Amino acid sequence: MSDFLTGFAFFLIIEGLVYALAPLVLVELAKRLPYVPERQLRLAGLTSVAVGVGLVWLLRG
Repeated sequence: MSDFLTGFAFFLIIEGLVYALAPLVLVELAKRLPYVPERQLRLAGLTSVAVGVGLVWLLRG
């Protein structure tokens, strides 16, 4: 449970940094997001999941 909470804390830190350091970039990204094809969004999401799982596996292995 401690690892989960640590991971969640890092997620909040990274998200907070994006909003604090580059809010205009985030707004522009949100405006363009509806025009990105669903397939491309799914592929980006699955790629992120795979990279994240791979990193955890390497770091914990």
